[in-house]
Amino acid sequence: MTVTESGASAKAILYAFLANLGIALSKTWAALHTGSGSLLAEAIHSYADSGNQVLLFIGLKRSQRPADIEHPLGYGKATYFWSFIVAMLLFSVGGLFSIYEGAHKWLHPEPLSQPWVGLVVLALAIVLEALSLAGCLREIGRLRGETPFRDWLRHTRNAELVVVFGEDIAALVGLVIALTFLGLATVTGDTAFDAVGSIVIGVVLVIVSGFISVRMRSLIVGRSAEPELRHLIDRLIDEDEAIDELLNSITMQFGPDVMLAAKIRLRPTLSINEAIEHINALEQRIKHRAPQIKWCFIEPDVED
Repeated sequence: MTVTESGASAKAILYAFLANLGIALSKTWAALHTGSGSLLAEAIHSYADSGNQVLLFIGLKRSQRPADIEHPLGYGKATYFWSFIVAMLLFSVGGLFSIYEGAHKWLHPEPLSQPWVGLVVLALAIVLEALSLAGCLREIGRLRGETPFRDWLRHTRNAELVVVFGEDIAALVGLVIALTFLGLATVTGDTAFDAVGSIVIGVVLVIVSGFISVRMRSLIVGRSAEPELRHLIDRLIDEDEAIDELLNSITMQFGPDVMLAAKIRLRPTLSINEAIEHINALEQRIKHRAPQIKWCFIEPDVED
């Protein structure tokens, strides 16, 4: 993650935090006023999302701490840990609570009071959440460039933007569901619709949290750099006239930084000093073209 990526992540987190906090407060008031289970589930979801943004920001800042003796490769993976915690909170506090609240309302129905208040609040919340999602997509657009969005989402190592995007999508879908089912409950007078809406919202949150968890798990375990960067590295090595063959190259993502290890076969006519000069020049050239590569180890050999 470059400085640009870090700034984009911070902006997306800020957009989401401000939107979710404002939405949470308005939903709470409306839920208490109407007695709607869907609204209460959505309020808890928004509070959880607000707290999640704080955790994401903590993870972003911790990942930028410099390396030390105990952590020679830095703290870059801290961002994956905090993103995974966010996914777990989204699953438990958001998803499971919404399902529980819906089941409770189903078994113990209560009449709705002035449900139009909730409908107005939900409509306004949809607008705010859409603005938050637009801000997140704008920051993603600045980073992905010409890369198709689906490819970016599948390959990106930017944990914060993936989590914020997932939360925004889940929140927007949840709001539409809450608005729909509360509207049905208002029109029909059957509060069972409101209870079902809460359960459906919970299921959506569980699915999104599962998607985020899978993505974060692969990053925590250890994942290579993005395909575009790997191709650039291989191309730069192949273009070096002093190198006969690239035997192998390995990359590893550490949050904002990347480690590269490569084994190459040099021209046999080179002296030791010439080989050292070529390898040093190659490392400098790679780091210049790809500043996110913080550690670069090039080893000359005759076979892999």
